[in-house]
Amino acid sequence: MRYGAALTLLLTVWCGGARAQGRYYGKDLGALSELHHGVRGRVYAVDSRTLFIKDFNYDGEGPSAYFYVGTAKTPSNVGALRLRDERGGSSPLRRYRGEGVTLSLPDGKTLRDFKWFSVYCDEYSVNFGDVSIPRELDYPKPAKVGALRGVHGVSSDPVVVVDAQTLLVPNFSYDGEAPDAKFWVGRGDKPSPQGIRIPDENGKEAPLRKYDGKTIVLTLPGELTVFDIGHFAVWCEAFTVNFGHVTLPHSALANVPPSLKMLGVSPQSKLNCEVLYDELAFEVRWAVAGDSIVLQLVAKLEDGEYMSFGISGNPKRSQMIGGDVAVAWINMTTFKGESKDYYLEGKSQCAGQHGACPDEKFGGESTNSIRLLNAALVNGYSIVTYQRSLRAADYLDLPVLTNASQPVIWALGPLNSHNEVSYHHHYNKDDKFIEFGRPPIWNCPMPESEDDDRPTPVAQKPISKQEEPPRAVIKPNPVPTPKPVPRSQPWDIPAIQCYEPPDGVFYAQMGPTGGKQGYSAITGHVGWGLSWYINGLLIPEINVVRGKKYTFVVEGGSNPEVPARYHPFYITNDPVGGYLHKNDKEREGIEIYAGVRRSRTGELLPTGVGRACNWTPDINGPEADEYPSFGAYQRSLTLECEPGNPGIVTWTPDRRTPDTVYYQCFTHRHLGWKINVLDECDAAEAEESRVVEQYAVPEGDLQSEESIQH
Repeated sequence: MRYGAALTLLLTVWCGGARAQGRYYGKDLGALSELHHGVRGRVYAVDSRTLFIKDFNYDGEGPSAYFYVGTAKTPSNVGALRLRDERGGSSPLRRYRGEGVTLSLPDGKTLRDFKWFSVYCDEYSVNFGDVSIPRELDYPKPAKVGALRGVHGVSSDPVVVVDAQTLLVPNFSYDGEAPDAKFWVGRGDKPSPQGIRIPDENGKEAPLRKYDGKTIVLTLPGELTVFDIGHFAVWCEAFTVNFGHVTLPHSALANVPPSLKMLGVSPQSKLNCEVLYDELAFEVRWAVAGDSIVLQLVAKLEDGEYMSFGISGNPKRSQMIGGDVAVAWINMTTFKGESKDYYLEGKSQCAGQHGACPDEKFGGESTNSIRLLNAALVNGYSIVTYQRSLRAADYLDLPVLTNASQPVIWALGPLNSHNEVSYHHHYNKDDKFIEFGRPPIWNCPMPESEDDDRPTPVAQKPISKQEEPPRAVIKPNPVPTPKPVPRSQPWDIPAIQCYEPPDGVFYAQMGPTGGKQGYSAITGHVGWGLSWYINGLLIPEINVVRGKKYTFVVEGGSNPEVPARYHPFYITNDPVGGYLHKNDKEREGIEIYAGVRRSRTGELLPTGVGRACNWTPDINGPEADEYPSFGAYQRSLTLECEPGNPGIVTWTPDRRTPDTVYYQCFTHRHLGWKINVLDECDAAEAEESRVVEQYAVPEGDLQSEESIQH
């Protein structure tokens, strides 16, 4: 697959360009003086900080020749600024034979800061060839034209011609009600059937959907440039109706920048890319832009899954705890993308100010230090581009280093019902280091053909305040988006019947969610890596009888200072759980039947608290998804308990108890499952039932405290 919509943003933020055609290279500064070693070529100002040398020649024989810009009267390396070559390298210049060379000034500098450009030899202090830079250079820059206004709710802020092939349409709206609306360009001041459609912001020519204040970027197809057209419109092709247009006066566009395409520059030659997890094509691309960095995350995700990437909490190795990451995802129903700044306080889902939480949850001066630029879903690949400061913006952030390699962390996993991270199913188990300030190196796969399904580094769109819906690069026959991977069938885990165990004692402990065949497949909800195990079974349905007393021996952790290992047990009518962190509105209608007591101040305090016991998988064994049944998986688990006593919750369901209630965790969402409350139990069936193995309870462990009903 190709996603041209993806990398243009990264490149535009970094160097301000996109695409164009023809012989236009920008503002002509003149030919290099031909002084030594065959230096010759013509120099153009592409934009405020980019130079292009057309047909550059140099024999490569000078011992230490470099590209320089300076402010002295004549070229010299004294007080001048040495530029990196077109590949981002800092070595002496190689041989050039009539090549196009694109060079960039450092951030914070423009061409107006310098008087000349030169090929200069350091060792012998010799100018091999130079060209003057005019004092008040009017370098190419984007141009604003009119705003869209028309029928069907078509409107926008003034359209920006970013370069000769790229249009930025800020705050674009359209009601989506027409059957065949397209983005349209053509000759002359007004649209007509003689124009041509242009692909939408992600490359498709399908009829436009509804837009509501979206900032979008459009790329003219093929070799077409703004110099070839006179208007841009929203046009109903089937009924030849103009929904709204702006003229593109040539006089206003005469000095827009050329594009990378016309300069012969491949986008990936200006960007960095590293593969994080090849199986799901998870990549991180980046470009340093002044005192900030623009990053793009790409992965094959299912709906409801996130990708995260950021700086390790340990400066010497990859460590989750204390990490500063961006969590990004795309809602595949609404096509809305998100990118959130997270601080990883602990190895659990966010509960209050503990666990893996968005920075904003911590209050005080902590903020979301990430700026979402663009999001797109293209041929099954989620693509999210965001920007952050190189420096730490608040006390929860970590700096991005540009002068050294530093450890990073990443993860892929499901979102919970609050669109916050749950337990990751993939993450970096080994140390991973990245040097963010390195010269551009593209260490990611490239397609072998036009129909290759690998992610392709084509130009990426400029800034979009909101995320964009899925589109593919324009083709005569677009490749359809692959169908989602079918959800796994849940393991067959037997319910606990109303007659078992005979003494009515249940042991509630923690354990893993069992991969795709476990918690998520059973409940239809996203788990976060832990769930309740009742009598050794992963979230079984429990059948109980009204009027009978039941005892739950709870071993979910007793230390609230370690939220990831603190799981008070309670019984409620709430299928979600996590009562502690619900607001007043969320608590409306929720009843609690066991596992809490009310303090003198009226606060509900959990009583289902005891030592931590966890069913622990073999770290050297297969992944959960590789087991054909829960029985096989359960045999691979080992029960590990901390010192201490269990907690006790007793409960007698009565006629007021609903037919279905839930056992849950008081501090975390989605850890438990159903309890079916019956009026009676078949005694004959109980006599025929199989013998159920019972746990031996250590003497003195049953320190019971009745839980009140609410």
